[in-house]
Amino acid sequence: MAANPLESVGRETTDLLEYVGGVALLGGESARLIAGLRIRVAETFNQAYLLGVQSWSIVLLTSLFTGMVISLESAVQAVHYGFGSLVGSAVAFGSFRELGPMLSAVVVAGRAGAAIAAELGSMVITEQIEALEALGLSPVRMLVVPRLVAMLLMLPVLTIMADIVSILGGAWLANQVAHIDYDTFLTSIRQGVAISDMLLGLLKTFVFAVIIVLIGSYQGLRTRLGAAGVGISTTGSVVISIILIFITNFLLSYILFGSNFGGG
Repeated sequence: MAANPLESVGRETTDLLEYVGGVALLGGESARLIAGLRIRVAETFNQAYLLGVQSWSIVLLTSLFTGMVISLESAVQAVHYGFGSLVGSAVAFGSFRELGPMLSAVVVAGRAGAAIAAELGSMVITEQIEALEALGLSPVRMLVVPRLVAMLLMLPVLTIMADIVSILGGAWLANQVAHIDYDTFLTSIRQGVAISDMLLGLLKTFVFAVIIVLIGSYQGLRTRLGAAGVGISTTGSVVISIILIFITNFLLSYILFGSNFGGG
């Protein structure tokens, strides 16, 4: 017999609220442990290497080509209409405010977020989480907090590197395609971009780091159905994290840069 539509809506709403509540509780417990300095320092550095350092190559590669695409799309037209001196600020503006933080977060969510969900999911189905609890150890403190602190440290660093590489790639392409010299490109950046643009962009990365780790950890810790469940948790972690990053990026952009949208 077909399910009642109202029952389906009610069940999905309940599942959504249960999911949001579970992530909120995980975040609250993690914040409480971090505030109490109950942080495993050695494991945090280990996770910083696994989640951050091992992601740098793909983050930089993505940023390099993104900066070059922005420059390619804007440089020739800008020179044609006499605005070639603005290409540098356009590339830097987009990199600092939006593309650097968001693309870095999306790439890290795809790699590190999936790794977190897969690792914790595997620990659930092999009953390692139950073993930790039986020993009186908190899985949140042992597994989630080190990854959260590591991501809060590494994602801003990756974003700074992504911003720099994006601008360098844009400068090179503008020079090659539209013959905009490097001095003009850099002068445009100095005159058109404020340090606050970069700092506010970096502020976004702390929110993205929390999203990536909490979603990946929650998906992993709620893994069921054996080995097949690990794949489901991993896929869900990537999809949900990326959707939340895009939504959050829009909201943060509106809040942080909203005064500029109206020309104020």
